[in-house]
Amino acid sequence: MNSLITFGPVNNAAKAPPEKPTRYTTNHHHMFKEKILIIGAGGQIGSVLTDALRSVYGTDQVIASDLRPLPDSGGPTEVLNALDGEALNALVTRHNINQIYHLAAILSATGEKDPLWAWNINMTSLFNVLEVARNKGIKKVYYPSSIAVFGREANHYDTPQHEVLIPETVYGISKVAGENWANYYFRRYGTDVRSLRYPGIIGYQSMPGGGTTDYAVDIYHFAVRNKHFECFLRDNTSLPMLYMPDAIRATIELMEAAADKITIRTSYNLAGMSFTPAEIYASIQKICPEFTISYKPDFRQKIADSWPASIDDSQARRDWGWKPEFDLDAMSADMIKNLRLQLEAGG
Repeated sequence: MNSLITFGPVNNAAKAPPEKPTRYTTNHHHMFKEKILIIGAGGQIGSVLTDALRSVYGTDQVIASDLRPLPDSGGPTEVLNALDGEALNALVTRHNINQIYHLAAILSATGEKDPLWAWNINMTSLFNVLEVARNKGIKKVYYPSSIAVFGREANHYDTPQHEVLIPETVYGISKVAGENWANYYFRRYGTDVRSLRYPGIIGYQSMPGGGTTDYAVDIYHFAVRNKHFECFLRDNTSLPMLYMPDAIRATIELMEAAADKITIRTSYNLAGMSFTPAEIYASIQKICPEFTISYKPDFRQKIADSWPASIDDSQARRDWGWKPEFDLDAMSADMIKNLRLQLEAGG
């Protein structure tokens, strides 16, 4: 028996603002047998993914954890330092966890300020998750990777799935290492680790967390307040991006796919759209014609220049049917609509 679960907007007409909810089909026979732990649930993706997973599996089946106490979200939460392997093991035991989504990480721009600190946090937390998964027989682990795994040696356009990985940030280096460890644990121990290489993720639900693509979130916040925006990238810097509802849907679809459909055990390329700051500005101006922008590239420009301009995600499309639903104008319409609603509500 299948149940239709909804958790966000979808756009079926490419240029029109989305009106229908995203559809996600799951199975009643297994949904309440899953007990899911989200590590890093307070982050940009984690907060939205928590709500989505609870809508699929049930509120009490999803434990949201973070380093600091989380706001009341109507479901179970835990304070967890992902660097503490014993605490993680105890939490998994206490809640009978059988799936882990490990989202905690220091992102690209923040990581460059203290590379060894970022490396330690990103890798130690991953090893703790992989070890508890191996020792406790966790059914599935989700580990997000990033386009930061690519460097200037990679093909800049339509970057293929199997491409040379020579990243230029500690974040990217840690993600390449993490991908290979995920693959190692799958091949040696049979641990079912699955991963997506996220492009820049854009959403209205939370503020960005220190990434190089974060300008594409900030710009909407400035636009709805009609404040001048100073962009830290050049106007012609094209980067791969993905709207939050598509990112969440891709994550759940990957994790729900049959194991024999998963041919990539490092991390899948994932794409939605590519655009420049000038192009997102033009899209916003269609709705906010008074909005203004200027450009003052900083250290993040060098990071952006080392990343692909567009991604070939054909492997994900073939293996488990990935397909994005939002283009730039549909995303702009939905972002501005929701941020205006937040402003009216005093957010």
